[in-house]
Amino acid sequence: MTDGAGTLGPGAGSSASGKGLIRRRRRRWVRYGGGGAVLLGLGAVGIGWGLYAALDGNITPDDAAAAELARYEKERPTALVKDAQNVLLIGSDSRSGDGNGRYGRDSGTERSDTTILLHLAAGRRTATAVSVPRDLMVDVPGCREADGTRGEPVFAMFNTAFQKGGSACTIRTVEKLTDIRVDHHMVVDFHGFKDMVDAVDGVTVCLDEPIDDKAARLRLPAGRVTLDGEEALGYVRARKSLGDGSDTERMDRQQRFLGALAKKVQSNDVLLNPVKLYPVLDAATSSLTTDPDLASLRGLYELVRGLRDIPTERVQFLTVPREPYVHDTNRDQLAEPEARRLFERLRRDAPVKVTEKAPKVSEHSHDEDPYEETENEGGAPTFRGNTAAQGSCG
Repeated sequence: MTDGAGTLGPGAGSSASGKGLIRRRRRRWVRYGGGGAVLLGLGAVGIGWGLYAALDGNITPDDAAAAELARYEKERPTALVKDAQNVLLIGSDSRSGDGNGRYGRDSGTERSDTTILLHLAAGRRTATAVSVPRDLMVDVPGCREADGTRGEPVFAMFNTAFQKGGSACTIRTVEKLTDIRVDHHMVVDFHGFKDMVDAVDGVTVCLDEPIDDKAARLRLPAGRVTLDGEEALGYVRARKSLGDGSDTERMDRQQRFLGALAKKVQSNDVLLNPVKLYPVLDAATSSLTTDPDLASLRGLYELVRGLRDIPTERVQFLTVPREPYVHDTNRDQLAEPEARRLFERLRRDAPVKVTEKAPKVSEHSHDEDPYEETENEGGAPTFRGNTAAQGSCG
């Protein structure tokens, strides 16, 4: 090699060759690294799709109920507010599933242990859950029964509807009772409830006194206690051994527990933690039967996506206003005009308020409306109930 201008100096050739080799290796690493990232991405998508498909497949579509409701479409109420939604939540006392037999003998017929009409206001500004007492005397329409026959209309306890004609009969009974259109429905059994509680690592309640319920095999100390799924089911179902033994107190306890559960699920510790969120979704979709429109993760997401922004103080729980049935004090009947006013406001998507103390309505006769003055003043009628913000330790 020469030393003239334009010539290479000592070692220049080997240096250039080394740099070229480094560049070629770098390109290969980038190429392989990019391919690896794509493979990882595809793997993640595959895993994500697998989990999605598993959750999606958990949900059972209630096609039979959809067909039955379509048969009676002309007699069903009309929805008045487009964006508002009414969802009927039915807790089935099916004894199928591991460990469920301990809650009683399975007669082969499911009954509705708990029924809640959940009203989601337009714009999702509030959520109002209204419990319907199972001992409430109502008009049950003639429904298609499990054996394919059609029963005659009957005046009976509310839970007779589910026992005779399943979810479709229950929906028709609720619509006849309230004149509110039921847009969607969900049926959850004991097993699904227990799994949901376990998936959020239990729910905390505050007990004024110890509980020793032999029927529910439930022994709990007084004070602040975190219940697992098995204990929670016994707690919300127990009746005779807790409080005054009434169904009223049992429903109050259920409402407070559901408020605490909703508060726990809404917490960032669950919603923002994939490790915790998947078991919650799995539990929420397992043992779940819904109308066909909700029978997918996409359908459920469309329903609940706005719920996460509702403040817990605007998630309300109350019971249908009722009083002892005139012919049997062990049964209930609607308390009027309170019940009529509640149903009408929910139907029109008008606001209602809840308070732990029952509003004073006894001084009004059944021909008067105890809420008329409040509403005319621009307020909303108040009913006995609580909010998720109060929870079970509220």
